[in-house]
Amino acid sequence: MIELRNVLFRYAEGAFSLEVPALRVETAARAAAIGPSGSGKTTLLNLVSGIERPARGEVHTGGTRVDALSPAERRAFRITRIGFVFQEFLLLDYLDVRQNILYPYRLHPELRLDQEARDRAERLAEGLGVRRLLDRRPDELSQGERQRVAIARALVTSPELILADEPTGNLDPVTKNEVLDLLFEQCDALGMTLLMVTHDHALLDRFTQVIDVSKWGGTP
Repeated sequence: MIELRNVLFRYAEGAFSLEVPALRVETAARAAAIGPSGSGKTTLLNLVSGIERPARGEVHTGGTRVDALSPAERRAFRITRIGFVFQEFLLLDYLDVRQNILYPYRLHPELRLDQEARDRAERLAEGLGVRRLLDRRPDELSQGERQRVAIARALVTSPELILADEPTGNLDPVTKNEVLDLLFEQCDALGMTLLMVTHDHALLDRFTQVIDVSKWGGTP
């Protein structure tokens, strides 16, 4: 699902660099990216999704060489083939839960908001325990409920790959494990690959692959 070859990334300003000689994440894997703050974990997600392009090397995601795509093609690739889960949830306060889950369909014409998509959103909401909240706004939800909605939004387009950037970082220990259980359950049921950034090493035995980004990047 993910393969990086001889990749070098540097920000235009500052000393940060990320150099990945080789990385491979198989389809349907549960991969955790670890390392201290500033080591390049989020940058790795950005390279995999085409948000950033390397100065050198190749980035292949889902069989597509994303670093060779144009900016418009990379944006379309992200929207149609990748689901994102963020630590800060990034839900839109002016939309209810149902509309937040279906929001990706507003972003690209290739994604059709038809009855099948609406039914899928309902099923995900049910599976993630937020169906009763579909008509509420994000400010009426708990932290754990917001994260469940964010996970449903990431999954609703049936992407091949889920990229999660510290999705449980703001949650209490009980809610953290509940949300992670649901994320794994949904990815397994739908055959999706998961690449998740985490600082919580207590969770690592739940992943099939652990990627220590600190050996590749950082600021000297």
